[in-house]
Amino acid sequence: MISVANAPISYGAFELTVGIYPNVPDGEGVMDRVRDAGYVGIDLGPVGYLGVGDQLAENLESRGLGLTGGYLELPFHDNAGMPKALDELSELIEAFEAAAPVNERLGLPAPRPTIAVISLPHRRAMPGRAVNDRELGYTDEQWATFAVNAEKSAQLCRERGFSPVFHNETGTNVEAHWEIERVMELTSYDVCLDTGHLIACGGDPVASLLKWRDRVAHIHVKSAERAKMQELIDRGGDVEDIWAQRVFSRLGEGDLDLPALAAAIKDVNYEGWIVVEQDIFPDDNSLPTAEADQRHNRQVLADLGF
Repeated sequence: MISVANAPISYGAFELTVGIYPNVPDGEGVMDRVRDAGYVGIDLGPVGYLGVGDQLAENLESRGLGLTGGYLELPFHDNAGMPKALDELSELIEAFEAAAPVNERLGLPAPRPTIAVISLPHRRAMPGRAVNDRELGYTDEQWATFAVNAEKSAQLCRERGFSPVFHNETGTNVEAHWEIERVMELTSYDVCLDTGHLIACGGDPVASLLKWRDRVAHIHVKSAERAKMQELIDRGGDVEDIWAQRVFSRLGEGDLDLPALAAAIKDVNYEGWIVVEQDIFPDDNSLPTAEADQRHNRQVLADLGF
C-alpha cells in the first residue's frame, strides 16, 4: 500500500523558520490545509509544532491524518555531540509513540524517524559541490566515526519500535550520490529518497530508486530546478539560498521526471509513505500560493495512480 502525505515545509514551516521567521502558519492550520488538499498524512515538522503527546494524537486523529515521520539532523561525525543528539532523537521518538496508534487505527504505515547529518560548516557554505569535488567529503576517519554513531541512533530507534531512514540533504555531508551510497555501505540505515535534494546535487532519482530498490524505505517526492541550483553554485550561494531562490518547484515543473519516477515506484513494488514536499520560505503572500500548489501536487499524483 502507498499512502500520500504532505509536510509543513511545503507551507514554509520547518527548522529554519518556526520561531524565527514571521508569517509562519500555525501547526493546526497547516494540518487543516493538508487534509483539505486530499492528503492522508503529514510530516512532523519541528518537535512540538503539531502538538505534543495526547494533543498531537488528537490533532491528527480529528483530521484523519497519520504521521509520516520527522526530520532530525544528528552530528554523526562528532562523538562529543552525540549524547545531546540522542536525547533529541528520544524526544522525536516520543512524538512517534504518541502518533503511532492513530496511524494504526487509520490503517496507515507507521511513521519513520527521518535522519540526516548535521553538516560541517564548509558544506553549509558550499551546497551542491560535492558531486564534483570529493575532497569536500569526510575523511576515512570521519566516516568511521559516522558509522559507529549512526548505528547507535538506529539502535535507539529500533529499540523503541521504529525503523529509521537516512535522508539526503543539500548542504550536508551526505548530499551527493556517492555519499548516500557510502552511508548504505557503512551502516544498516535504509534510505529516505528525497528526489528534489538528489536532483539539486546532480543525481538521478529514477536511476537511484531502481539501483537502491532494496534499501529505499521512504520517499520524499519533490521537484527541483537544476539551472537555479547551478546559478547558486556559480555565485557561491550558501545553504539558505536554496530556499530563498526557490530551487524546489511544484510537481510537473522543474527537472523531476515524475512519470518515470511513478513507473519506477511501481516497478520496485514500493510500499509505504510518499511525502510531497515543496520547500519554501514564508512571506506575506506565500500561504495562498502554497495552498494552491499542494492541491495541484496532490492532483498530479492522483493522475499518475497514487
